[in-house]
Amino acid sequence: MTTEAAAPTASTSTAPTARTVWTRTRGIVLAVVLLLAAAVAIAAVRSTERHGQLDPRSADPYGSRAVAQLLADRGVTTRVGTTLRAARAAAGPDTTLLVAVPDRLTTGQQSALHRATAPSGGRTVLVAASGWSIGRLAPGVSADPADSLGSALAPACALPEARRAGSADTGGVRYTTTRLDADSCYPSARLATLLRVPAAAGGDTVVLGAPDILYNSRLDERGNASLALQLLGSRPHLVWYLPSLSDTPPADSDDKSFFDLIPSGWPWATLQLFIAAVLATFWRGRRFGPLVPERLPVAIRASETAEGRARLYRKANARDRAATALRSAARTRLAPLVGVPVAQAHAPEALLPALSAHLAGDGQDLRALLFGPPPGDDTALIALTDQLDALEREVRRS
Repeated sequence: MTTEAAAPTASTSTAPTARTVWTRTRGIVLAVVLLLAAAVAIAAVRSTERHGQLDPRSADPYGSRAVAQLLADRGVTTRVGTTLRAARAAAGPDTTLLVAVPDRLTTGQQSALHRATAPSGGRTVLVAASGWSIGRLAPGVSADPADSLGSALAPACALPEARRAGSADTGGVRYTTTRLDADSCYPSARLATLLRVPAAAGGDTVVLGAPDILYNSRLDERGNASLALQLLGSRPHLVWYLPSLSDTPPADSDDKSFFDLIPSGWPWATLQLFIAAVLATFWRGRRFGPLVPERLPVAIRASETAEGRARLYRKANARDRAATALRSAARTRLAPLVGVPVAQAHAPEALLPALSAHLAGDGQDLRALLFGPPPGDDTALIALTDQLDALEREVRRS
């Protein structure tokens, strides 16, 4: 009996090689590379398509320079603001404040902006504000979870600006309000995509469901230009507020949580990465069916098989299984030598008396050796192997 099954040789290394690590992780690495490449490609495409979006200084298709020029021809001055401080300072009865991306503001910034514009007597235009921001910027107004299916809509209201403009591309976020004095225009499935909510100080707030009427590429379609000029040209001054991620919250803001600083698209991106990770896990753990025995094309030496099994035992720290296998094999070989049937080789009451008669030894020592508890460490396992070998040699010589 050899000891190779219990303890591998000192020259054998169980550490994984670089090739093994690469084989195990190349699928995950490839998936990560593909995700990063897709993210870069999407970012590049979106950066070219939406460059200068809603910027009155941009002549790109999604910019708004054409609106600013038409307003300038009518005597309306347009000034761009990128900080909340500038937007709050500009609020006044002779000023229209357009908030291009309300969802980019934190909750504290939204509340501070509303406190500055509500008593100003001017007009505030909110472009495509979602349910996350509309309740603080326009109290009494809520956004429906489902957007409008169509883009071009008819006014269907008494608001003079909408009736003069006619149909326009306002389809986007749909709104409802509890304000009875509000003007609900351009409805889609009975929900407005443009709301005008009067303020107690004489001003008003206009909630626009989509930014399409402000784009350079859409300004000449339907009544978009007329509606945009009327909504933004009712006062002699227009402040075009482009919220920036670098804009710090106001000093009097009480809500400065970490999640307020995260852009609105990141939760969806995180969810997509989580789903991709789950799918990758299932892909890596897939099974092709039950195991099928295969006839090997070459002969494997017994020593290599024993060494491979010993590595598995050692890697799993399975000394109990190794000791059980060694004792079972030893009992199977010893039983015929002392006249015990192989079927009873694993019964202590049959094997131990026969061994004691051949060796004239202590049966208790044989019981501990052949049927005892598993060894506590590798040294004890090797000692057990040596004792089993010695016992078998002694029985064969007797």
